[in-house]
Amino acid sequence: MKGNTNPNPTAITIKSLRKSFGSNPILKDVSFDIRPGEFFTLLGSSGCGKTTLLRCIAGFEKADSGSIYFGDQDVMPLNPWEKNIGFVFQNYALWPHMTIFDNIAYGLKMRKADKQTIREKVAWALDLINLSGTETRTPGELSGGQQQRISIARALVLSPQVLLLDEPLSNLDAKLRIKMRADIKEIQKRLGITSIYVTHDQEEALELSDRIAVMEKGNVMQVGTPEEIYETPANAFTANFVGRSNQIKGTVRGGVFVTEGGTTIPLRGVHRKDGRALLCFRPENVMLRGSGEPSGEAFRVKVTESSYRGNFVQGTVALNDDIQFHADWRERFIPGSELSVEISKYLFYDIE
Repeated sequence: MKGNTNPNPTAITIKSLRKSFGSNPILKDVSFDIRPGEFFTLLGSSGCGKTTLLRCIAGFEKADSGSIYFGDQDVMPLNPWEKNIGFVFQNYALWPHMTIFDNIAYGLKMRKADKQTIREKVAWALDLINLSGTETRTPGELSGGQQQRISIARALVLSPQVLLLDEPLSNLDAKLRIKMRADIKEIQKRLGITSIYVTHDQEEALELSDRIAVMEKGNVMQVGTPEEIYETPANAFTANFVGRSNQIKGTVRGGVFVTEGGTTIPLRGVHRKDGRALLCFRPENVMLRGSGEPSGEAFRVKVTESSYRGNFVQGTVALNDDIQFHADWRERFIPGSELSVEISKYLFYDIE
C-alpha cells in the first residue's frame, strides 16, 4: 500500500447530540471526542443508533440538537457536499455501467477538477488500494472485496478531512472480511486520516480500532481502547456485549460473594462494600486447579457440557446445582466430571 501521511489530521468533537424520528428517540445526549488521525469505531447491535450517528456526522441526517465540530469548525449547519468527508457505504454504491476510472473520478469531475489532476489522483488511488490496471473494467468484473476497495478509493481520492465507513465489510464472506480489515487499517494508518467506522462485529472493532464507543439504545455506554473495553468494561452491558461474559447475581458479605441461591464463591481479594452485586468474569478466566480437593480460592464444579471449538473447548460447569457458567479450556472433559477451578480475574457491578 502506498500513500502520503496526512500532516494535519482532524479532531472531531460530538457534544450533547440528540436525534428522534417522531416520538422515537434514536440518539440521547451523545458526547465524545475523536483524536486527530484516530481510527474510531461505533460498535453496537442493530437499532442502537450507530448508523444514525454516522449519518448525522456526514450531514445525511440533521440532528435535533447538539454540536459536531471538525477541528474548530462547527459542521452541524453544513450539507454533506459542503463538508470535506469521504463516505464508504455498506453496499459499495458503485455505478455498474461506469468504468472503474469513471467511478473513482466522479467526485473530482463534480468538483470541476482538470483532466490531468483527475488522471493523477485516480492513478494514485488505484495504486493505494493495489488495483492499478483495472481502470477500464466495470464493477461487475471485480470481486466483492475489490469493489469495496474501489469504493474506498472513490472516497479517498477527494482528500477528505474525515473518512466515514458504514459497515463496509458486512456483505463479504468471513475470510475476505479478515483480509479487508488488514487492508483498511493499513490504508488508514498510511494516510493518517481521522476515520469513524460503524460495525456490529466485536472482533472487527477490537482488531481495527484505536478506540471504541459501545452504544446501546441511543446511549454511549463506554469509550475506550480495545484493551479497556474488553479487560475493564465500565458496566455489565459492555461486559456482556463485547466478548463473552459469565454474570451471576448475588451479595457481597464481609469480603465474600454469595449467590442468590446461597452458594459461596471463593474469590481472591474482594475489596468491595457489602451489598447486592453482579459478578462478571470471562470464560477464559476460569482456571483449572485439577480434580483433587480444592484449596484456597479454588472450588469444586461438575462439567455439564463440553463443546469442541477448534482452538479451544467451551465447557459449561455447575456449582452446587445452584448456578452454571462457561469456561474455556484446552482439555475436553466428559460431562459429569468433577473439577477444581479458580476464577483468576473478575469484576463487580452494582445491581439497581
